[in-house]
Amino acid sequence: MNASQLIHLRLRNEIISMSRRPGETVHEKDIAQVFGVSRTPVREALLRLSEEGLVDIVAKSGTIVSRIPVDELPEAILARKAIEQMTVRMAAEFSVKSDILTMHAIVERQTEALRSEDVNGFHEEDEALHHAIMAAAGYPGIWRFVEEIKVQLDRFRRLTLPQAHRMERALAEHIELVAAIDARNQEAAAAVMGNHLDWLGESLAEIQDINPDYFSGNPRDAHFRWTKRSRAQAAQPMESGGTLFSETNRDPQMRHVQIKGQEGA
Repeated sequence: MNASQLIHLRLRNEIISMSRRPGETVHEKDIAQVFGVSRTPVREALLRLSEEGLVDIVAKSGTIVSRIPVDELPEAILARKAIEQMTVRMAAEFSVKSDILTMHAIVERQTEALRSEDVNGFHEEDEALHHAIMAAAGYPGIWRFVEEIKVQLDRFRRLTLPQAHRMERALAEHIELVAAIDARNQEAAAAVMGNHLDWLGESLAEIQDINPDYFSGNPRDAHFRWTKRSRAQAAQPMESGGTLFSETNRDPQMRHVQIKGQEGA
């Protein structure tokens, strides 16, 4: 990893974790001094972050951390829900004992993070569990796509986690998820995952109470779009009976899988 890549990764993590807040100025000179490099790799890193929508580079004014585009959040939640309900169903069908043990270990570490009020540790284990579910489904590479989808969503989540009982609720749902996967109950697993991610959509209503200066766009409109989608979904759930993945790609000896029933996303 060269200097530019290292700086990009460090700044990206700081922005997503909200260590660097939306609207905060990013000083090239200070970053170059911290890493002991010229400004060239710093500028390269900032250009990459700009392409990801994480910083705004303003000519003759400098660079600031981008505000969270609230209008993009409903789409990100919906896309993530569709993917993760699908993969959790597959995890419930195809997971092996070692997968379940891995998930239990992650939940234990997350419980410890909650007890010690370690928000960063809690978030890391949250990520680990969702990744482990995809690995148990046989498609760990899908996590790369999810990570791209949820960049802005993660910044929003980091603001909501410290609120009262947010982490307790997330942990309780994770425990339910692992139990459903262990019981090979695909419907229950998909339902828990759906509720788990729907909570993010419901939280859009609280954006203005968190810190309106951290966001761009219209929070009320974003929440309205989400609730409108949720009502439409409840009235007429989407049916899915087609093939979502070819099991010959997952394991040549495994039968072709049809994911049936209501996906709910």
